[in-house]
Amino acid sequence: MSVQRVCVADFEEEAKKVLPKAVYDYYRSGADEQTTLTDNVAAFNRWRLVPRVLRDVSTVDLSVSVLGHKLSMPVCVAATAMQRMAHPEGETATARACRAVGTGMMLSSWATSTIEEVMSAMTASAGGVMWLQLYIYKDRELTLSLVRRAEEAGYKAIFVTVDTPYLGRRLDDMRNRFKLPPHLSMANFSSASMAFSEGNYGDDSGLAVYVAKAIDPSLCWDDITWIKKHTYLPVIVKGVVNGEDAAQAVIYGVDGILVSNHGARQLDGVPATLDVLEEVVQAVQGRCDVYMDGGVRRGTDVLKALALGAKAVFIGRPVLWGLACQGEQGVTEILELLKEELRLAMALSGCRSVSEVSRSLVRRADFTSRM
Repeated sequence: MSVQRVCVADFEEEAKKVLPKAVYDYYRSGADEQTTLTDNVAAFNRWRLVPRVLRDVSTVDLSVSVLGHKLSMPVCVAATAMQRMAHPEGETATARACRAVGTGMMLSSWATSTIEEVMSAMTASAGGVMWLQLYIYKDRELTLSLVRRAEEAGYKAIFVTVDTPYLGRRLDDMRNRFKLPPHLSMANFSSASMAFSEGNYGDDSGLAVYVAKAIDPSLCWDDITWIKKHTYLPVIVKGVVNGEDAAQAVIYGVDGILVSNHGARQLDGVPATLDVLEEVVQAVQGRCDVYMDGGVRRGTDVLKALALGAKAVFIGRPVLWGLACQGEQGVTEILELLKEELRLAMALSGCRSVSEVSRSLVRRADFTSRM
């Protein structure tokens, strides 16, 4: 009889047993010494919750509006690439889970299911919402074709990744000479070179070779203007970790900022996203919504991020662990688990709705003794 999965760590433990080593390593690892990978998670322990009592928490409303769409909770699914390595149904299973729970999913440009397939899975019945994560390719017409397909399929926003002019050094991927299994490809591209299915990438991480060939390292602020000119969808920049860039993003008219260090997979030694969240929130001064990803593993993590100003959080690796364990059902379990953990954390903190979560709910751990 299998052990009951009661927290995110239980899902990861099981996923590690069922995934091929190179796949698990790809999903799990961060850049270089993985200092930031550890710190993304550890950062939440540097903050303490300071609850209010006697608040009548018999009913707790987790719903929130993200980019104009009401979601059942402020926990959304981040873009994670190549999900069919985790489960044969990949991104379509994840979309069905999001639909069932009533939350949003960001689809990776590097998905192993097409933009249209995933939207079809999401819209089979009422439920969630789809957004597209976009890399800016050297081939700008190819880039815009992804945007147009997303628009036509009914996606509701474009999240432009701005922290990947080159791929970070992921040592496990280099050792494993990581590449996609031969039966899979990046499904939104027709040529083998763009679909990451050429077969031989030498002694390096295949993905690093792919990025160097395909992704545009000249990406700059003017490209945000360019994207906004070519789409009517909201444009969110994904990968901001300081207030100066956040203020600049507002000047360039973005509709949101996702505070992210790419799951600690790009530049090692950068701050944990939770530690820079408040700086970004203060820099934008309410002119656009701020979201956060990185290190979220429990409901109390979500609550701390909300208290520090995030409109919603995005989760990546936990979704992959759920997918590896049990496909759609596994992802649904992960989302429901975090939803119920958040509901309990809010109730025990005296918050009856997300709007009641405020900065006064959290204090740095080193200050709590002065309460």
